[in-house]
Amino acid sequence: MQITETVNAGLKRGFQVVVKASDLSAKADAKLKDMAGRANIKGFRPGKVPVDHLKRLYGKSVMAEVVQTTIDEQSRAVYADRKLKPAYQPEVKLPEAEGEVNAVIDGKQDLSFGVEVEVIPEFELKDASGLSLTKHLVEVSDAHIDEAINNIAAQSKGWETKDGVAATSDRVTISFEGSIDGVPFDGGKGEDIPLELGSNQFIPGFEDQLVGKKAGDELTVNVTFPAEYGVKDLAGKPAAFKTKVTQVDQPKLPAIDEDFAKRMGFENVGALRDMVKSSISREFERMTGLKLKRDVLDQLDKQYSFDLPSRLVDAEFNGIWNALTNEMQKAKKTFADEDTTEEKARDEYKAIAARRVRLGLVLGTLGEKEGVSVTEQELQQALTARLRQFPGQEKQVYDFYRKNPNALIELRGPIFEQKVVDFIVAKAAVAEKTVSREDLQKMVEDDMESADA
Repeated sequence: MQITETVNAGLKRGFQVVVKASDLSAKADAKLKDMAGRANIKGFRPGKVPVDHLKRLYGKSVMAEVVQTTIDEQSRAVYADRKLKPAYQPEVKLPEAEGEVNAVIDGKQDLSFGVEVEVIPEFELKDASGLSLTKHLVEVSDAHIDEAINNIAAQSKGWETKDGVAATSDRVTISFEGSIDGVPFDGGKGEDIPLELGSNQFIPGFEDQLVGKKAGDELTVNVTFPAEYGVKDLAGKPAAFKTKVTQVDQPKLPAIDEDFAKRMGFENVGALRDMVKSSISREFERMTGLKLKRDVLDQLDKQYSFDLPSRLVDAEFNGIWNALTNEMQKAKKTFADEDTTEEKARDEYKAIAARRVRLGLVLGTLGEKEGVSVTEQELQQALTARLRQFPGQEKQVYDFYRKNPNALIELRGPIFEQKVVDFIVAKAAVAEKTVSREDLQKMVEDDMESADA
């Protein structure tokens, strides 16, 4: 076999591989000999079929299989032997002329093919102990616990009739009939409909006009159906609803006592508060982790600068861009609405794609060097968490992941990335700072809203 380097520019590496026809024929003959020992063909005793007979029957198909296997093996080996790591599946260039291909299959011509790919760039890993990080912590207070328990209580609230005007969070019972240009429309009428003000169950602006009204009041509620409203004939049109308020109720929250705790499945209020505190602690820890991870990635981004495989960047950009444009189409927004142009947006998101690819390579290289791995138990836990997101479809989702290795890789990736981040944090100089829940929430939200999160 002869290998000649044809491309060596930047990260691109290309080779021309020539495999002798005699070597291919030898492999094909060995395969046919193996088949002869197992073949069961009419007219011959099992395992006694002559190789020459099999060659006449299956020679071309066996040679074609040998050629394909050789191309697959050598397109990988040519890089592995030179300690080059392809950034993606190498691109194979076969002879274009059909006659050449047939000559190879017939064993009359050497197999010659090209293989090209971009390789993973080499770069020097920085010492993680040189990073300075701040871990933002939130202490769980009694006020946090009280707020959470009140929210739980609100989910089982009752109602009591109220004298006076309705306020946001009150419930009004209304009868109404809607019309467009004075003409009633289908589905626009309701009798004795309960409506909690502030729940945003009705058309935007409808509930606001009922605040301050009392039982017996009659009014016309003027609203405009949203442009994306589900009923095409109503979308974007102004409508008037003749409305009568028949009753106003105010929420009645249950007392937070032992009976309430037992109804929630706890022995007493203390046990309920302990559960709520643990849940809040986990949520605060999650936000702390998100902020710390983002800070790690930001610092790594400043530390590393090297050439990137263009195809990886393009693939990442295409994924981001398609998601962005799909969301904009759904929201019926333009780049002008976002105070930018498509050209500027493309440049911005290309930079984001490059950042993501660069950080992915850094984390991957560091994790490999330090022996970071994802255990089967961790992968199973991630799969179980994913199954919970599809109640009633667990078996179908489970089968999908087990039958699709690439899908499992997508589950493994975030776990591996987080473990590498944890490794970096363990090596870095980390200071702790106590902040309010609101401040930490804003930090996380700002990171998520920023384009390169």
